[in-house]
Amino acid sequence: MAGPVDRLRELCLALPEVSERISHGEPTRFAGAGRRARVFVMLADHHHDDRLAFWCPAPAGAQEFLVAEAPERYFRPPYVGHRGWVGVRLDGPPVDWARIEDHVGDAYALVTGLR
Repeated sequence: MAGPVDRLRELCLALPEVSERISHGEPTRFAGAGRRARVFVMLADHHHDDRLAFWCPAPAGAQEFLVAEAPERYFRPPYVGHRGWVGVRLDGPPVDWARIEDHVGDAYALVTGLR
C-alpha cells in the first residue's frame, strides 16, 4: 500500500503533461511543458511546521470555505495563501482520497484551463 506522498504523486502524474521536480526544497508538480509549465501541487513535508501536507491553488472562495469547514484538514499556507491557495494535510485525520483527487484536479484545471 502506497503512503500518502506516493499516492499524491500518482494522482498528479496521471494527469496530462505533468512533471515533477524539486522547487523551494520540496517535490513540486508542474502542469504544461517547458516555460509554460505552472505549479499546481507542492508537497509541504514539515515545511516550517509539523505538518505533512500539500499546497495547491483553489477556486475563488474555496480556501475560506474549506478552512472554516475542516480546520483540522485545511489551512492557509504561507507564501501563497494570500493568492487563494489552500494547504491540505496528509497526516492527522484519515485522508479522503476522492476529495484529494478533486482538489488536485481543480488545481490542475486552474493552471491549465483544461479538464
